[in-house]
Amino acid sequence: MLGDPIAHSLSPVLHRAAYDALGLDWTYDAVRVGSGGLSAFLDSLAEGEWGGLSLTMPLKREVLALVAERSDRVRLAGGANTVVLGDGPPRLDNTDLPGAAAAVRERWSDPVDTVAVLGAGATAASTGLALCDLGATSVRLLARSPERAAETAATIAAHPSGPRVEVGPLDGDQPVVADVVVATVPAAAQSPDLVRRCDGVPVVFEVVYDPWPTPLAAAALASGRVLVGGLDLLVHQAVLQVELFTGRPGPLAAMRAAGEAELATRGRSR
Repeated sequence: MLGDPIAHSLSPVLHRAAYDALGLDWTYDAVRVGSGGLSAFLDSLAEGEWGGLSLTMPLKREVLALVAERSDRVRLAGGANTVVLGDGPPRLDNTDLPGAAAAVRERWSDPVDTVAVLGAGATAASTGLALCDLGATSVRLLARSPERAAETAATIAAHPSGPRVEVGPLDGDQPVVADVVVATVPAAAQSPDLVRRCDGVPVVFEVVYDPWPTPLAAAALASGRVLVGGLDLLVHQAVLQVELFTGRPGPLAAMRAAGEAELATRGRSR
């Protein structure tokens, strides 16, 4: 796992659990690589010794200038979180999109038509696209700075299904109306008023996994609504990365158990 900051990442725990369950003597570490440092890191890799790399910010877009071969998901999202190494030239993929879709489908089987996304950054774009993959025809972005949401809105609108995309203020006074609300804003930005406005949405998709629960997640749990958590998203995208790296299905149950145990340990240490 490469990025900056990186120390908090749960990905090493998930991947190590996967490789142990698969009986593979593989290692997986978090390496701090800041903006502008990815090219030198890629050049330093010994050929044939790496199965792949996971990328987080700020490298998801930086890698596009360094690796030519990429999946349609990378082209659609405008970023990659996975570099597949091994045989042949390096290639890029994006498991955030199918991982988010799988996380929602694990908890919710009903149709998804309308989506509200709180926030307008890269995660808002990838989750918005993922829900379009599940059939969403309307996506409303609620942003603290609506004028800065244009790029994310354009990314989602470019989905092959042609969804309708609108942008509004995060601090409005109208109830949030949607089949699914996706929270990509920090817990500190989830005011009691915002939480109240989301009370009527049947599915809450909170992309944060630490700290947990966020105000929106707590409200969903208390009301008995469907809650898709950040750990669900992280595990499902990691399962797909493991399959890309190894050619074998990622062990979902083992990876989720390892993630839950690590988060419980972190919680006790605070």
